Amino acid sequence: MKSADVIVVGAGAAGCVLAARLSEDPARRVILLEAGGRGRNPLLRVPLRTGLFLRSPYANWSYTTQPEAGLAGRSTNIPRGRVLGGSTAINGMVWARGRPADFDGWAQAGLRGWSWDDALAGYRRIERFQGGASEIHGGNGELPITDAAVEHELIDAFIAAGRQAGHPASADFNAPPCEGVGRYHFSIAGGRRWSAAHAFLHPAAERKNLRVIPRAYAHRILLDGTTATGLVARVNGRDEVFHAPEIVLCGGTINSPQLLMLSGIGPADHLRDHGIDVAVDLPGVGRNLHDHVLVRVEHACTKPITLQSLTRLDRAAFALLRALVAGTGPAASFPLAAGVMARSDPGLDEADLQSHFLPGLTTATLRVPFLAGPLRAGDGHGFMANISQMRPESRGTLRLASADPSAKPLIHMNYLSDPRDRAALRSGVRILRDIFRQPAFNPYRGAELSPGPAEQSDADLDAWIARTADTVHHPVGTCRMGLATDVGAVVDDRLRVHGFTGLRVADASVMPRITSGNTAAPSMLIGQRCADFLRSGE
Repeated sequence: MKSADVIVVGAGAAGCVLAARLSEDPARRVILLEAGGRGRNPLLRVPLRTGLFLRSPYANWSYTTQPEAGLAGRSTNIPRGRVLGGSTAINGMVWARGRPADFDGWAQAGLRGWSWDDALAGYRRIERFQGGASEIHGGNGELPITDAAVEHELIDAFIAAGRQAGHPASADFNAPPCEGVGRYHFSIAGGRRWSAAHAFLHPAAERKNLRVIPRAYAHRILLDGTTATGLVARVNGRDEVFHAPEIVLCGGTINSPQLLMLSGIGPADHLRDHGIDVAVDLPGVGRNLHDHVLVRVEHACTKPITLQSLTRLDRAAFALLRALVAGTGPAASFPLAAGVMARSDPGLDEADLQSHFLPGLTTATLRVPFLAGPLRAGDGHGFMANISQMRPESRGTLRLASADPSAKPLIHMNYLSDPRDRAALRSGVRILRDIFRQPAFNPYRGAELSPGPAEQSDADLDAWIARTADTVHHPVGTCRMGLATDVGAVVDDRLRVHGFTGLRVADASVMPRITSGNTAAPSMLIGQRCADFLRSGE
């Protein structure tokens, strides 16, 4: 099958949901193209292996930003999944849907069908919530959503300390007011990761009207004037042509705008600079790039009870074997189980900061695969919490490096270019310091390792933030939704590319403004909404 009714490009969070939903109609033929492999490696399902896969080229596009002025000239890695399931196959599995105000803000900007009520209906269709169906959660969807299964005395100490610091208890960060200290929900069940592929695509793969083609790298959309008719993809080293009256790009915030520009859709001057014929001048393609940025407050721990124990070869091997065979033990859950959502300024209407606590030092400092101990001299047992601004103001751009489809694009996040972002992170550091100084941590608290006790003033913290801040792996916005009168918009509220027939984008790139929290859940929602639009003929 090289022709279909719909071709979906990219089997990530949105693409898996979209392809599965569309193929529920046996009369609709669907082709799903994925540049990566099928993801049969059983280690992909072990939750604690996330730290490894985010830093490994396996199943990962392994993108890198350009040097960032806001990060003291550093570049940072932008991992993106390259496998069935996309980034849901390698991410932290946190289920964070965003706040009602996020979606109502989209609707208030004129985007029909994107209010919180619309989003909630879509989420309830997706979720199989551990507590069953309710007004807030779905109970019959394909994706299992569970409470954090990690039991650890340091996690209990963090929640107690948060309460002592004045943060209200939160039983559900996905239910308003989405604020306080508590535990997160995860797309983990039975000690296994549930990616979008495992939840949606694999059950649908036996349908005769759905063809899933791995290792198929789409690099050019075929156009007849302003009508998309198909695309060219490199499949196992050979170019093949696929045709459909409806093409939906679900490649994500990096790959979807790249494919549009390679096909002549984007900023005209930029395309001409690379010798690409301009089909339509769409200046918004590749703009509005933004991401969550985090910093980490780390402490030494006075008791040998942290994840540092798993760096021993025998313990790491046993934990991995136990997770693979039985779905139990420390490797069968994700340890960033608890956190806090707080306001960087008491005058704000709602929380704008998100934190995750780890009963260990950051996995970014551990040698892969957790066998050789920490990288930094003097590191041992410790604990940390990260904190990020949920609604950053800084915006960057994505541009082609060349007209060669195999060349990685130029990613300039422009992190922390807006002073409001730096101010929020400074406030976040002080909030975490306040939590860590509470009595609940008295039995465990050693020296502050980072930022360190000498870093106190705004200037000190700004310099430290520039030296140490990192991505939370949530890039969005490069094909943002907007009205036809909005010169920076790429797609309309039905996800149709402005100026074209038969061409849509459905992934995190369409977000006009990032949602408050992790972005896997809203990406799946975007796939669900796109399926709704196509099935209703919109």
